[in-house]
Amino acid sequence: MSVFTAAADQSLCTPLSVLGENVTVPLVTGGEVTYAALDYAASAPALQRVWDDVAAYAPYYGSVHRGAGYLSQLSTDLFENSRATVAEFLGCRADDQVVFTRSTTDSLNLLAAALPADCQVFVFETEHHASLLPWRDARVTYLNAPRTPAQAVETLERALADRDPYGPALVCVTGASNVTGELWPVQELAAAAHAHGARIVLDAAQLAPHHPVDIAELDVDWVAFSGHKLYAPFGSGVLAGRADWLRDAEPYLAGGGASRRVARRADGGVDVEWHSTAARHEAGSPNVIGVYSIASACRALTEAGFENLVAREQSLVAAVRAGLAEVPEVKVLSLFGDDAPRVGVISFVVEGWNSSHFAAALSAEYGIGVRDGLFCAHPLVRTLLGSDPQQTGECGAPEAGPGELSLNAIRVSFGAGTPDEHIERFVGAVKELVTKGARWKYRTEGGRCVPDRGAAQL
Repeated sequence: MSVFTAAADQSLCTPLSVLGENVTVPLVTGGEVTYAALDYAASAPALQRVWDDVAAYAPYYGSVHRGAGYLSQLSTDLFENSRATVAEFLGCRADDQVVFTRSTTDSLNLLAAALPADCQVFVFETEHHASLLPWRDARVTYLNAPRTPAQAVETLERALADRDPYGPALVCVTGASNVTGELWPVQELAAAAHAHGARIVLDAAQLAPHHPVDIAELDVDWVAFSGHKLYAPFGSGVLAGRADWLRDAEPYLAGGGASRRVARRADGGVDVEWHSTAARHEAGSPNVIGVYSIASACRALTEAGFENLVAREQSLVAAVRAGLAEVPEVKVLSLFGDDAPRVGVISFVVEGWNSSHFAAALSAEYGIGVRDGLFCAHPLVRTLLGSDPQQTGECGAPEAGPGELSLNAIRVSFGAGTPDEHIERFVGAVKELVTKGARWKYRTEGGRCVPDRGAAQL
C-alpha cells in the first residue's frame, strides 16, 4: 500500500472546498496542469464557504457604529457578532477582549505599544519576524534556539529567574513554527511564565489554521493570528486576551471610533475620553468584510469538525515526510527531531541544488507552488542550516558559489483544502528532479531563479 493510499484510508473527511482549486497554469515544457497550491503557510486559499458568506453579505455592506440606517445597524450587528464568534473559537475567558487588527504583525505591534513601563520582553530567536521585531521600545532578551521542548521551558525559566529588576515581563512564543511546522510546548511555557510573574502572548498565525487554539486551556494571556492564514484572506487579524494592559495604554491609533468623548477646553486644547473596550484600539472605519470573513472561517472549521481536519492533515504530513525520506539528497529541517508533533509545514534543502532553482523548477515544470528563502525567520533558518544566525542576507539569495552554503531553503505547506493528488504530485516531482534533473534552463532575474524563456528544453 502506498503512503497516499494509506493517507486516504486514514482521512476522516474530504478536503474543504477552496477558491482556485480548479485553476490551471501553463508549464514551461508545454501544456497546462491544475495548480497545486502548497504555500499555505504564506497565505492559505480562501474557503469557498467564506467567499459565499461574504458575497451574500456584500449587498448589505454599511459602515459600523456610525449610522442609524438599516444597513449600518445590520453591519454593526454582524461586526460585533463576528467578535463573539472569534472569542468562542479561541476559547476566550469571560473578561477577555477581542481586538480586530490588520494581521498578526499588526496585532503584536499593538501589544508592543501597550506594554507597561519598564516591561521586559523574552523571545526566542526562532520566532517569525512578526513576533521577533515589534518590541523596539522595550528591553528585549533574545533566547537561543532550543533543541527540545523541555530545553525551551528550561531556557525560559532561567532567563525569567535571572531578570533584573523583577518587574513586568512578557514572553512571546510561536505555537507552530512557520519553518519546521513543529508544535511548541505552549502550555508548559505559559506555566513557566506565570510562575515567574510574567505574561505570555501566543503567535498562533501557523497554529490556528491547523489545530484548535483554546486560550483558557493553554492559559496564555493573549493570542494573535491573521485571517489570510485562516482561509480568509481579506486583510484582517486578531489580538485576543487580557484587557488591562490594552485598556491602560494609549490608543494604538488616535481617531474616530477610539474616542468616547472629545471636547474643547477653555485654553483652546482638546480633552479626550477614550473607550475602555476593544474599540479603544480600533480607530477608523474597520474592515467589516475582513472581520466577517474571519468569523465565517472560524464557523466553517468548527462545523467541519476540527479534529477530523487535524487527523487528515496529519496523514498528509506523514505522506510528505515518508516520501522525502526516500530521497537521500533531501534534508528536512527540524529543531526538535523527527518525532516532534508538527502541522502541515515542512522545510528542506536538497543536496546539489540552490533552493530557489528547485522551487522554480517545481513551479515551471510541475505546476506546484512552494516557497523558498528564509521565510521571514532569518535567525532560525540560519541556525537550522548551520550558519551564523547573526549573518545578514536576503530571502531567495542567488546561487551560492563552489563550496559555499546556499542560505535559503524550500518550504512546502498545506492544510484543509489540500487534495491527496497535490501531495502525490509534489513527492513525485521531488524524486524526479533529484534523479533526472530539471528539464529546462533557468537564470537569475531580480534575485530569483526563473525559467529562461529563450532557452530550449534540456
